[in-house]
Amino acid sequence: MIIVTSENVAGYRVVKTLGQVFGLVVRSRGLGGNIMAGLRSLAGGEITEYTTMLEEARRHATDRMVQNATAMGANGVLMMRFDSSELGQTMSEIVAYGTAVVLEPLA
Repeated sequence: MIIVTSENVAGYRVVKTLGQVFGLVVRSRGLGGNIMAGLRSLAGGEITEYTTMLEEARRHATDRMVQNATAMGANGVLMMRFDSSELGQTMSEIVAYGTAVVLEPLA
């Protein structure tokens, strides 16, 4: 699966646009992680517990987007983006989305 943030892929042409595709993940940090993150926030700097959680959530959202694109018959996703939001005080929503397409190499 070719995934790009651009409208085009060098060396390929779009032969069919299949439509919007997305992958959604909602994550919550466990109690222990929230306590450690809270303690780290007092000192300032990177909060590695949250960084790790969000990196994993982005990977899972991308994997789900690829699964959805594959089910649609796509071999590529163009204009891929991430969006995130907070749900309550302990949950994060991560969405990976783009346009599912069928790509063909240029001759």
